[in-house]
Amino acid sequence: MPEQGTSGRSTRRRFLTKAGLAGTALVAGCSGGGDGDGSGDGSDGGDGGDGGDGGDDGPTEITWVLNPAEEEIDIEVQYQPLFEYLESEADVTITPKPTASYSGTVQELRRAEEGDRIFADVSPGAVAQIPEEIDVTGMRVAFGAERYFSLITTTQDSGIEELSDLEGETVASAAPTSVSGTLFPLLMLSNAGLDIGSAPGGSPEDFELRTSDHTTAREQLIQDDRIAAAGTGAFSTAAHVPQEQFDEMSEEFVDISAEYDGAGEAEPKLDLLAVSDPIPRAPIVSNGAWEEDLKAELRQLMIDAPQEAFEHDSQADIAEALNVDPELLEKDEEELSEDEQADVELVESHSLWFSGIEAATVEDYDPVAELGQELGLDWADL
Repeated sequence: MPEQGTSGRSTRRRFLTKAGLAGTALVAGCSGGGDGDGSGDGSDGGDGGDGGDGGDDGPTEITWVLNPAEEEIDIEVQYQPLFEYLESEADVTITPKPTASYSGTVQELRRAEEGDRIFADVSPGAVAQIPEEIDVTGMRVAFGAERYFSLITTTQDSGIEELSDLEGETVASAAPTSVSGTLFPLLMLSNAGLDIGSAPGGSPEDFELRTSDHTTAREQLIQDDRIAAAGTGAFSTAAHVPQEQFDEMSEEFVDISAEYDGAGEAEPKLDLLAVSDPIPRAPIVSNGAWEEDLKAELRQLMIDAPQEAFEHDSQADIAEALNVDPELLEKDEEELSEDEQADVELVESHSLWFSGIEAATVEDYDPVAELGQELGLDWADL
């Protein structure tokens, strides 16, 4: 999500209408449960059911493999509006199947067989890893932006002024195959003259790499003095970086990024060390062996979906799904305790991070495949 995040909350608040979906009747078909850590073990589901094409046999079961990019996200709650929309427009039921990592999602798709009906939320890197096993449904668009960015940041008192200063230091990053959280940071570090060794599969020569997820990498940087810098998607750290630093470093980020408007709004402030080239946003994919007309129908429904298909009815609904008191949402920030403020932020972070799906193909992700070539990666082995 693959490549998603919580730091775009202020952008989402400006973009989304929180008042509810006037005149839209959605059929509830996906519970807002889940254990919040994406730790699906892959032991059940995944076969897409045997419902045929609907009709007298009832709705066709679709398995949707979900990959949380950030630890605190209950991704089933986050995706509930899209699932309800598809269930209301087609004779299907969607069974969410969270995985623990990007690689876990790829493995689910690799294991798919001819009778399986699977959609999946994947990182852009998955298209380079398994292009023959998947069909690209579309590229997720976040508030008008089809491209996003990777950042390398440091704390304001670290003494790190440029990437070359990270020699001998520890750098936090997201999952090893995360395009914005690890692969682009490695490329930027390599271009700065640091020896990345056999990373991400092995160890860098000139620095230590500590992989986790986007949120953890950011929080390790903020809280642990041993971490000199963090590589993350801009959605995770841009809100901590003052806008003027982006103005000075990357005109493309200023012009393209959905995170620019909210830059500098979060505390503590971080210093920007590097900004990547624009990256194609993460796709929705399906298993390639699935060839029913139903797949094309669902793909078109996603591409044609109205804005309401990507919005929860209200933040109160999200709060209830997360067992958070909805009344906290009505209080002013100064009335909230620290724990209550954290609960409110958790609710806000569960708004679906993308606002549309554009038609796309495998070729749209050639820049990611080229990234792998520059890093000397064998995508098939990741």
